[in-house]
Amino acid sequence: MSRVQLALNVSDLGEAVAFYAKLFQARPAKVRAGYANFVISEPPLKLVLFESPAAAGTLNHLGVEVESTADVVAATRRLTAEGLPTAVENGVTCCHALQDKVWVSGADTRWEVYTVLADADNPNACSCVAENAAGEVCCGG
Repeated sequence: MSRVQLALNVSDLGEAVAFYAKLFQARPAKVRAGYANFVISEPPLKLVLFESPAAAGTLNHLGVEVESTADVVAATRRLTAEGLPTAVENGVTCCHALQDKVWVSGADTRWEVYTVLADADNPNACSCVAENAAGEVCCGG
């Protein structure tokens, strides 16, 4: 089985492990001083965490594409039930597509769970409002 690997720098390994365990409903496969990894079945993913406070939070955001708005709604309900902060954006234009999505933040990173509803009429338009740490909107780079 192939899987994508993402290596992330985090400021607090314990906080990051707790966040990702909730986000992916998984336990870490390995935890060492300053290091942890998860082997996640769905979606297929190898997530590697390095405790590096000086480089923490350097990603803009990451995402999981799902098949339908119903899947986004289900994710929103589950994440909210886990006590994680969420921000729903329905019918937004982002990344050259009309999307429904939910944003969740934790462990120095933002994630979106989204579905593509259609190609954007104006692929340069951006109507999403979520911002990254630099204050840029989600599709503003």
